[in-house]
Amino acid sequence: MSDIAKTHREFATQSFNAVWDLLDKQTRTADEDVQMIHLAHASRYHWSEIGTPLEFARGDWQISRVYATLGFGVMAFKYAKRCLDLCEKDSLGDFDLAFAYEALARASAVSGDLAKGQGYLSLAKDAGLAIKEEDDRDYFFRELTSVEELL
Repeated sequence: MSDIAKTHREFATQSFNAVWDLLDKQTRTADEDVQMIHLAHASRYHWSEIGTPLEFARGDWQISRVYATLGFGVMAFKYAKRCLDLCEKDSLGDFDLAFAYEALARASAVSGDLAKGQGYLSLAKDAGLAIKEEDDRDYFFRELTSVEELL
């Protein structure tokens, strides 16, 4: 791996993890909210330089989650749809497909389209049942409860 590729990987990973740190905070400042948006996009950019469709889909999912958390439903939906498109195009199933539907349900709820959100929630549940690893499946359904609360 070239030095440039290593640098992209390092920045992608650090940015991705920093987003999670901010998402997990109980309270964030307005500056931290903006930083979270920038970090999510930075991570996705760096993955786009050296990653695979799996990292692209997960990056788009994370961007969607950030926007949904901040109440930007339209942007959350845009990136959730990109995530689903990548999952379908590149046959990414299991955990990633389930979370793509989760993101679409969450984005729909944040946008106020509860009927659409319920439809995506149903698809998310079906996809979640197909997750092979029990720990991954359990984690998915724990996360899905926060979407159900929105709908």
